[in-house]
Amino acid sequence: MNIPRLVIAAPSSGSGKTTVATGLMAAFSERGLAVSPHKAGPDYIDPGYHALATGRPGRNLDAFMCGPELVAPLFAHGAAGCDLAVVEGVMGLYDGAAGRGELASTAQVAKLLRAPVVLVVDASSQSRSVAALVHGFASFDPQVRLGGVILNKVGSDRHEAMLREALEEAGMPVLGVLRRAPQVAAPSRHLGLVPVAERRADALAAVSALADQVRAGCDLEALLALARTAPALSCEAWSPERALFPHPAPSGRHQPHPASPAFEARGPGRSPGGRPVVAVAGGAAFTFSYAEHAELLTAAGAEVVPFDPLRDEALPRGTTGLVIGGGFPEVYAPELSANEPLRRAVADFAAAGGPVAAECAGLLYLARSLDGKPMCGVLDADARMSERLTLGYREAVAVSDSALAATGTRLRGHEFHRTVIEPGSGAAPAWGFTRPERRVEGFVQQGVHASYLHTHWAAEPSVALRFTGAAAAAAVTAVVATRP
Repeated sequence: MNIPRLVIAAPSSGSGKTTVATGLMAAFSERGLAVSPHKAGPDYIDPGYHALATGRPGRNLDAFMCGPELVAPLFAHGAAGCDLAVVEGVMGLYDGAAGRGELASTAQVAKLLRAPVVLVVDASSQSRSVAALVHGFASFDPQVRLGGVILNKVGSDRHEAMLREALEEAGMPVLGVLRRAPQVAAPSRHLGLVPVAERRADALAAVSALADQVRAGCDLEALLALARTAPALSCEAWSPERALFPHPAPSGRHQPHPASPAFEARGPGRSPGGRPVVAVAGGAAFTFSYAEHAELLTAAGAEVVPFDPLRDEALPRGTTGLVIGGGFPEVYAPELSANEPLRRAVADFAAAGGPVAAECAGLLYLARSLDGKPMCGVLDADARMSERLTLGYREAVAVSDSALAATGTRLRGHEFHRTVIEPGSGAAPAWGFTRPERRVEGFVQQGVHASYLHTHWAAEPSVALRFTGAAAAAAVTAVVATRP
């Protein structure tokens, strides 16, 4: 597979990676190229802007959660059929999982993809020193190929001339120069940028302005030429079907479907195509999801149907499985609380034993209350905002059997929240963390699996298979219960 590709990195966070990466994606897309957007690390918010810029799902490449061996296959899956792929890095170029060397760093992703790196440098407070900085990044790891720099926040023509002269002495190509442009900055709050779903019109305008800025300040032809120097990848593209069913059925026979129990009637818990219906929360309050989750559920046999807890007063018709991912319920607590019909429907679904997978925001939504506002009341726990940011990778093992994971299932994930829930775990916890500290966390009760831990199901596709099977079983139960 030979997809031209670039990794957009920086010496540190706040240098302008998102500005440059999103602007490049939009500028190349406007030229008629099919651009595949990617983000190194676990971040959910930047990929929303990438998707807006390209019209394709923003996809994450996380070597900690999915393992280094899946980075290139997942990239190839997302980039299939595209003319160009742009990967936005995470933190500084060589920053990764704490205490794990290069693991999950932008540098590791670049090496796994054999992709040239473009370093975005905040030049606002330096001139000739930029050459020493860039030289250090270029020479630190000889396996990382630094193909050029884009200078950001340049103050004047004279400032630009000094920077270019210094980098020319260092032999490093300058592929772009961007002046200070605060008018195109995206607003931030306690967990980073405000997601696209909450400001779509403004986000569209911002992405368009970024494209204009990048088009005016960057050498797009030189960047495209650099991307085309990336060698072909020899890996096979990841596919949800192959991840779930790695052993093909014998010739002439169909692969048995785990979500297709033997019964004839479609029943109230199945779509017109006979598939169990898995409702997935979305809208402005629940924006955190990885594209591969829905793809795995679909491949496992589910009909994935989105719904918006801010607007919809009922679960999608025929729901027999419910996924409530991450987002910002704390921002929308009054509106979520005001939608009492849906809160009651979720509580009734859980009380009936329906399978529910809830991560972070989903955990808060299932609680009895959030900042004093009534939530679904599925869990005997209360949540509130906190001054403390909980952030970092986790190694976890399932300590209770659930619709999502069998006891002993091991996953790597991450936490990212400024809320606390009390108590932090139920009688049957969801996960036991083994690193960086040992503790139990989350709730398993009836069909509910609720936790702060964000996971990437591509790392352990069995969870999608298990959950879809539980939804299929719930559909059978619904059929049996309604037969005369």
